[in-house]
Amino acid sequence: MLARKGLLPDEFLITHLAEERVTNSQYRPKTKRARFVTKNGACNVAHKNIREQGRFLQDVFTTMVDFKWQHSLLIFTMTFICSWMMFAMAWWLIAFAHGDLGPKRGSFVPCVTNIQSFTSAFLFSIEVQVTIGFGGRMVTEQCPLAITVLIIQNISGLIINAVMLGCIFMKTAQANRRAETLIFSKHAVIACRDGKYRFMFRVGDLRKSMIISASIKIQIVKKTTTEEGEVIPISQVDIQVENPVGTNSIFLVSPLIVSHTIDERSPLYLFSAYDICNEDLEVVAILEGVVETTGITTQARTSYLPEEILWGHRFVPIVTEEEGRYSVDYSKFGNTVKVHGPLCSAKDLAEGRYCALPRNGHHSKPKKRRGASHGVGEAVREIAAENQPNNSDS
Repeated sequence: MLARKGLLPDEFLITHLAEERVTNSQYRPKTKRARFVTKNGACNVAHKNIREQGRFLQDVFTTMVDFKWQHSLLIFTMTFICSWMMFAMAWWLIAFAHGDLGPKRGSFVPCVTNIQSFTSAFLFSIEVQVTIGFGGRMVTEQCPLAITVLIIQNISGLIINAVMLGCIFMKTAQANRRAETLIFSKHAVIACRDGKYRFMFRVGDLRKSMIISASIKIQIVKKTTTEEGEVIPISQVDIQVENPVGTNSIFLVSPLIVSHTIDERSPLYLFSAYDICNEDLEVVAILEGVVETTGITTQARTSYLPEEILWGHRFVPIVTEEEGRYSVDYSKFGNTVKVHGPLCSAKDLAEGRYCALPRNGHHSKPKKRRGASHGVGEAVREIAAENQPNNSDS
């Protein structure tokens, strides 16, 4: 606790001494890169130095919905209490001006019956606004002002109830709650499929109720520098999702493997297995659709850093047919299996210059091999044959 509150200087902390010892060693930990989108879909962006705070008050309803639950409940409670107190003061002033608080005469009719103090006025205010009506206090026809205050309090109570209950409903039915049951695989993979590199990840829906008009989008976020020398810290580039119908729409009944073909239009076209491990980029996946039960649009997000992209892996099948129906085994949702294949970039593979991982585990440089004129498919088959496990090695 002392170290967390900063009561001790850093040079006297044991953790600081341990960090210095590790830093001085020959093994230095790799600097952890900040994520643009976390694994659970939250955007890792902090907004600072916002001077125009009044813009949030112009949209009070959205601001209240965005509040945390403890703040929303506090505002909910204080709004009702303040309105009850304000109108209780109005009823007490009406009773005081009319002489209801003094000694009663024989034929005297008060504005509001049974109001002798501010406490009874406060109880009457609650009875009017929440329409409880215990029957001990009521407005008489002696005071037109009391009837006017009664109408104003009823209308104000209805407005406060509508706004507050609407905020509570929107907080409980927010679209991000439905996104909790939309899951992505922990890792993404890059492997050859039909003679081309594919960037793939798996997405699934845990609920039986479907996501209507579901669409998925992939972006690559990285730091870029323009030809004029301008540095763009967060550059977002859309990449095409592989879909036979030509759109990003998917039919998410069972878990699907979403893929992106790495061709000459892809930002990943020049990256090899070695390059992508040292590249400073982040692949963001966004799934959006309409919730079938509520009709609310929801969005689920995740991201993959270079260390979370497995080169030369494929996802294991998890959908089987059992007793006339399809069964999904979610225990294998993120499981992958390593496959033999080239490690060079998609450009080198398309031009016939490809490389493989030798037996000693070191990366070899791309080189021109025989059979380059036979096409990419033939090249992949040659590399796969050369990388088959040898019985003599075992």
